[in-house]
Amino acid sequence: MSQKTKILYVEDDPSSVILVQRVLGAEGFEVVNASDGLSAIETAKREMPDLILMDINIGGLDGYEVTTRLRSIEELEDVPIVAVTAATLKGDRERALIAGCTGYIPKPIDVDTFPDQVRSFLRGAREEIESPQKKEEYLVEYSRRLVDRLEEKLRELEKAHAELQRVDKMKTDFIVLAGHELRTPLTAIYGYAQILQASPLIQGSSEEVGSLRFIVDKMLQATWRLNQVIGDILNVSLIDADKLDLVIGPVYIGDLVKRAIRDITDTATDRQLTFESSGLDDLPMVMGDEKQLYQALWNVITNAVKYTPDGGRITIEGEVVERGDETFVHIQVKDTGVGIPQEDLERIFDHFYVLEDTALHSSSKTAFKGGGLGLGLTVARGIIEAHKGRIWAESQGRDEVQLPGSTFHILLPIGDPKKMF
Repeated sequence: MSQKTKILYVEDDPSSVILVQRVLGAEGFEVVNASDGLSAIETAKREMPDLILMDINIGGLDGYEVTTRLRSIEELEDVPIVAVTAATLKGDRERALIAGCTGYIPKPIDVDTFPDQVRSFLRGAREEIESPQKKEEYLVEYSRRLVDRLEEKLRELEKAHAELQRVDKMKTDFIVLAGHELRTPLTAIYGYAQILQASPLIQGSSEEVGSLRFIVDKMLQATWRLNQVIGDILNVSLIDADKLDLVIGPVYIGDLVKRAIRDITDTATDRQLTFESSGLDDLPMVMGDEKQLYQALWNVITNAVKYTPDGGRITIEGEVVERGDETFVHIQVKDTGVGIPQEDLERIFDHFYVLEDTALHSSSKTAFKGGGLGLGLTVARGIIEAHKGRIWAESQGRDEVQLPGSTFHILLPIGDPKKMF
């Protein structure tokens, strides 16, 4: 029996673990160790030991609480659990038995008798509280202790949550302030670069590598890209803090989509992509922030551009749909790209989530598989949801040969702005 017997020893003192492993190992037992309450529960469920030796004074969940939890697991409810502990004050043995322990062995263990004690519990030995009245008293006391521990943990969690909120607010405030500080000189650089671009004194052309005009144009592009990155970071921080300021007014979504397509095709002239649209002219006005909604649409369409190979097609369709008692503008952005794995259809909206290998990162937003910070879709979702709308993605999977493509759906409500915001 001893050669096949597996014992889980729950103990956070390395010297005690080594001692028990040597003593029981010499008797042919297999001993596995867990050093805290949560890992003890997971190890017990995984290893399915024949007996558990439980130290009471362990970190996190104590030995009493771990024992009570193990007794609620059907596969482990009959496994002997023996308290091996230095907790030897009056009532400690009874509390261990009330918690669900089969027996009680005080520390320091007697190495000569310890293996026989273990064998005895493996054969079915069981300690009991002699007096029913005492058993009831200890049961009431144990219940109170559990409630007190729960209250203590809840207070610790509340304190930790308050501290996390404070730190998160500090982070958001810092990012917002840093963003404004960065944008001040950036605006000046962009403005002066535009003056240089318009000056007849600047020689050469945008296509002439090394000419002054080529350099100025590249400066403008880089400044614009940096401004976008700062904007994405600011928007994510404001969205997380629920502080995204919306300047509400009438917006024609069809016009915004057309403008986004025009701006994107101007920067992706070498991609040979075909843009098709339908239903945009028939879309009604919605109430929203024109600048923010344009950013959301631009992010979604550039995402389609990024994952569609050269020569592919991107289709944007608009329609009015009814969902329950509400009416929505429904925008679909369809591409003939590489598609999205099923398990990533929700993750792509997470902060900094990037499908591509970051080692192959490219700063271009319109190049095939071009990179970014992984914030575009996060920002898009935040903006759409701030307008009481929804955004989600559909795809049959990812395949760079068959190109199943993806479809992004955007729903924006048409309704009374006073009720919406």
